[in-house]
Amino acid sequence: MYKLLAKLNKLLLPSFTKQGLDISKAKKWQMAIIGYRAYVTKKALGN
Repeated sequence: MYKLLAKLNKLLLPSFTKQGLDISKAKKWQMAIIGYRAYVTKKALGN
């Protein structure tokens, strides 16, 4: 299930690292997306 979510995230959600976003200047909604993507990626990898 998490592997499917990870693939959907890659397609649908923006990649802030490719945009050169500075984490210290990120807005709350951007931090929420970053945290969500990290959580799903961790679960998809099986850790």
